[in-house]
Amino acid sequence: MKNINILLFCILLYSSSCEDKLDVSSPSSFNSDYIFSNTTDAKKALLGVYSLFGHDAYTSRMSCVWMQNTDVEAMQPAANPDGSRRDVWSLQGGLLTGFKDIYSAWQNNYLAIDRANQCIEGIKSSSITDDPDMKMLLGEAYCLRAYRYFLLCNFWGDVPYFTEAAKAGMQLDVPKTDKNIIYSGCIQDLVNCEADMYFADEFADGIERMNREFALGLIARLALFRAGYGMTKEGIMKRADDYLDVMGNDSLAVTYTDMNGTVKTARTYKEYYQLASDYCQKLIALKDRELIPDFETVFKNQSTFQKPVNDDVLYEVAFLASNGGDVGWCIGTTVNSSSKGSTTIQVNLTPTYYFSFDDKDKRRDVTVSKIYYESDNDQFVSAITGLATGKWNRLDLPIDPGSSSSKGTGINWPLMRYSDVLLMLAEAENELNDGPNALAKEALARVRRRAFDAEYHPSKVDDYIANLNSKEEFFEAIVDERAWEFGGECLRKFDLARWNIYGKKIVETKQALNNMGKAAWGLDVSNPEVARYINYADRLYYKKENGKVIFLNTKYDPDEVPDKIVDVTELEEPGNEDAYAQQNWTISLYKVDEDKGIFESADYTVRSWRGYTDDTGLSAVPYLLPIPSTIVGNSIYLNNEGYGHVFSAN
Repeated sequence: MKNINILLFCILLYSSSCEDKLDVSSPSSFNSDYIFSNTTDAKKALLGVYSLFGHDAYTSRMSCVWMQNTDVEAMQPAANPDGSRRDVWSLQGGLLTGFKDIYSAWQNNYLAIDRANQCIEGIKSSSITDDPDMKMLLGEAYCLRAYRYFLLCNFWGDVPYFTEAAKAGMQLDVPKTDKNIIYSGCIQDLVNCEADMYFADEFADGIERMNREFALGLIARLALFRAGYGMTKEGIMKRADDYLDVMGNDSLAVTYTDMNGTVKTARTYKEYYQLASDYCQKLIALKDRELIPDFETVFKNQSTFQKPVNDDVLYEVAFLASNGGDVGWCIGTTVNSSSKGSTTIQVNLTPTYYFSFDDKDKRRDVTVSKIYYESDNDQFVSAITGLATGKWNRLDLPIDPGSSSSKGTGINWPLMRYSDVLLMLAEAENELNDGPNALAKEALARVRRRAFDAEYHPSKVDDYIANLNSKEEFFEAIVDERAWEFGGECLRKFDLARWNIYGKKIVETKQALNNMGKAAWGLDVSNPEVARYINYADRLYYKKENGKVIFLNTKYDPDEVPDKIVDVTELEEPGNEDAYAQQNWTISLYKVDEDKGIFESADYTVRSWRGYTDDTGLSAVPYLLPIPSTIVGNSIYLNNEGYGHVFSAN
């Protein structure tokens, strides 16, 4: 029998960690009985699970860089497949069986799972297992394990499922388990332990460790994924109900007690929607909170190392300045040079996403950055296909992170916010009632009220929601709202897959990009789908004041075209106080060369989703990654057959 290197037998429970405040010694002579006989050492063991968030496999790859390309987050790949992360962006990940980063990510997840399993077993067999602090640690271990399986199931589909720690002589080469069984098992674990966990305001580490409100939210999130679609081996998107005997298999069921004391069992997708709704409502009943009025503050808090409890963020991955975290390096506002380092941005936002916002929506200019920095105080205008995530900016750091590579900013990464809970509730209630009820509408309204100044609430919140009367209309509104609320937080890819609308959104995005570009060139304007974009600015006009870009327009208005247009280098010269520079905008979204007879999609549109070639948007998107060739080569069970993988560049 072949051996498989899925897990490492010799695992150091005590390792250097990325977690804030982590103080780790290395008592290698300690055995499990000693480690879990006291909460101090048990916590150190658990922090060994958290520490794996500090590896590149998570800090940049799984958290954000690989969460593209969608209708929201998208980065232009190379002209041809190049065997790098860019092939993940272009949905050609099936080519990457030997890509070392995929291997590292696979190993990172399973190492974290094994460490969590060690903690679970150690705490459950501890002599002080009933100690409240130990119960909290046990809940965290289950949360950490569940989140890692969430990553595995969304990046790889069906995967091996381990609920016991690796031991000498244990069989580690095992077949895949259906993702829906894994979801059900993880949900049941969390249902069983969440009541014993502390809320963030009940212990010192607050939102930097997985807490009860996060556990409640994670139950709801996993329930929606269990209710939703996923890719089967045949490369087809299906719910569990469509191909598994959900009524005859207890491993696909979750039993829980709702807030009214009623014992329920979820088996069907509808029942999992009910479970999601019940746990969202449970969190709201136990620990409701108002959303921070200023949307920008949510993310400014992270960049300035503020960690308020009972606030918008339920849990964020904790990083140390100069030794952890790529937020503000590979994702965030582009900074080419500054006193606080530079960026290597690997997550951008689509032009169609920017234009999808209502002009009065305050989230747009927080989320989408149209400028970049050449120095601390010198801004320039980005290309329309280079729009960055504005939620984080390394220039907001209170200190120079001190890293020569500009990585390791110490900015924490949010895994769940309270607005997510509200929108999950709205989505679940709409599904359960075949249309929005009052509970669903109010949950959506709470999110939208923050997005608009009070003077716009009657039209942008009240009237907007009042006109969403059908199940389909409300669902589309939820799809839109989650985009506007969470852009750049990299939730979109997995959401589109579970909704089974990933292909549809790709096709819509490509068509809209072409139509925006055509409108800018004045082409095919008799077509209503092109004409709708005529008022979109083909060029942006801007000036600079003390190095800061001041935009004149984002839409096109002939009355706003400035009289004096100069090169950007001349803007601040004497006599040019009323002058503006210009930057190509939507005109860049379509390639036109009349002399050569070229009228075609821009390279950005052609490359970004090239792994998906269905113009109807009805077939499954090949969003899953292949199991690394090293793993497959050492297994008698695992392979990459099916799952939409294509192993030829052609």
